[in-house]
Amino acid sequence: MSLKTVNTVLTIAITLFVLHLGLSFILAPETSAPGVGLPDWPEGEGGGFLVMKGIREFAMGLVIGILLVTGHRRALGWVLLMEAVAPFGDMINVLAHHGSAAAAFGIHGLTSALIVLTGLLVLRETGKARKVPAPAPA
Repeated sequence: MSLKTVNTVLTIAITLFVLHLGLSFILAPETSAPGVGLPDWPEGEGGGFLVMKGIREFAMGLVIGILLVTGHRRALGWVLLMEAVAPFGDMINVLAHHGSAAAAFGIHGLTSALIVLTGLLVLRETGKARKVPAPAPA
């Protein structure tokens, strides 16, 4: 299996996961929230922040999917690296608010690492394509 095929499969999986996560937080934040590792449900109007998280996740999934479908693979690699900051930030947030360390590292940390790995693989794939020597002028 080629590196491009592996990268495409990984990117599709990430895209579908992020879109699903976003939709679940938009449509049912009260059932999605316990899975992120924070100890308490937000009080008062705090639940709206979970919908914002869902919108952020959904938008991230759309960006990844659009770059994949349109074939902008080098940009895709850079965007994956950039978007890995979000789950890393979620990990820090869970830890800072005395949430589950297992969820912080096991969910958010691993997700961030997988996205970074995929981004690096895509950049490696596109870097090899860019190193093909240009034809000599006639």
